[in-house]
Amino acid sequence: MPDLSAEPKPSAARNLYAFGITSFLNDTATEMAYWVLPAFLVSLGAGPAQLGLIEGLAESVASFAKLFSGYLTDRLDRRKPLVVAGYFVANAVKPVLAVVTAWWQILLIRFTDRLAKGVRGAPRDVMVAESVGKDRLGSAYGLIQSLDSAGAIAGPLMALVLLARYGIRTVFWAAAVPGALAVLVALFGVRETRRHGFDDGAAASRPEPVRAVSAPRTAGSQSLPSSFYFVLFAVTLFSLGNSSDMFLVMRAQNVGIPVALAPLLGLVFNITYTLGSWPAGWFSDHFSRRGFSRRWIAAAGYLIFAAVYFVFGRAPSARAIWITMAVYGGYYALTQPVLKALVVETVAEEVRGRALGVYFFVTSVAALAASLITGELWNHYGAGMPFYFSAGLAAISAALLLISAGQDKDRLHRSAK
Repeated sequence: MPDLSAEPKPSAARNLYAFGITSFLNDTATEMAYWVLPAFLVSLGAGPAQLGLIEGLAESVASFAKLFSGYLTDRLDRRKPLVVAGYFVANAVKPVLAVVTAWWQILLIRFTDRLAKGVRGAPRDVMVAESVGKDRLGSAYGLIQSLDSAGAIAGPLMALVLLARYGIRTVFWAAAVPGALAVLVALFGVRETRRHGFDDGAAASRPEPVRAVSAPRTAGSQSLPSSFYFVLFAVTLFSLGNSSDMFLVMRAQNVGIPVALAPLLGLVFNITYTLGSWPAGWFSDHFSRRGFSRRWIAAAGYLIFAAVYFVFGRAPSARAIWITMAVYGGYYALTQPVLKALVVETVAEEVRGRALGVYFFVTSVAALAASLITGELWNHYGAGMPFYFSAGLAAISAALLLISAGQDKDRLHRSAK
């Protein structure tokens, strides 16, 4: 297990592991349904265009919710109600998939699910940042991400077992069980944190009181630095090619991988994701303490993404798809926890929620465009073209991060002289 010590107080460790367990259970429920959704859509008469619309609109509402909740997070004394409500709503609508009869009903359910995720995202990540010091941000986000992706292993496995004996609709009903447990752990396991309630290293035994008037004014007066916007630009450019993973599943089916094995595709890349997330987060902390930027690690993740999508564009064989899907987990491990830590450490403590909200919002809007673009490119130019397009954008974004990381290193050397 990760070393999140430097003697953190029990409340800090409790929050990290409670959030981790909640993420595990929530993602188990989500991934049970997610990887069979393309096949379910096909059974209802839908195709790539409908999938792109569903995923695109669902992510667009999530993006606005993330922006709003990010700004709200910096102004609230209590963030836990937002987090718990987000988990509750998302897991209340998943079982409804079992009774739908048309693809537009799936759109409404995904819309609600992503809205709830958007509401809980920024407050949860700020609460995590308040529970540890800046030198352990990567490890903290990596730990939670590892448990989250472990749920993404358990979910497809459970779906495979259920699909072997029952139908797709039974999978949706079964997802209600881990979903309900996730809500209970969030409700009873997570402890409230308050702005400035934790010092830069561990949780305080008693949070400092927050002044009702001065806190909002302080948060509003802080501006986001140019370094944040440069990272945001590079990540947004990448996100324009980062369409829903469901297109990877559809591409795999084109190559000849059966629908029944779709959950196994999720299992393959989530094993790599689970094993790599905490080490990547820990390594980014170690990298940062030595004066290097976390951007090097995120850039490596983007290059892995580019290689994976290039192979999916060529789709030489089913074996190549399976191998590449395993490698794909490395992209997630090197970017998801690392970019969160990079955003949080780049801005002042008073505007962490706003920075995360803007980051989530802009990248989600770009993801909306990505899913729509992929669906249209697929329909007009064939299955390979959207994957080549995504690979090219990922390579350019990686180059931008590497250039900026080198410039940061040069500035540090000049300032040290």
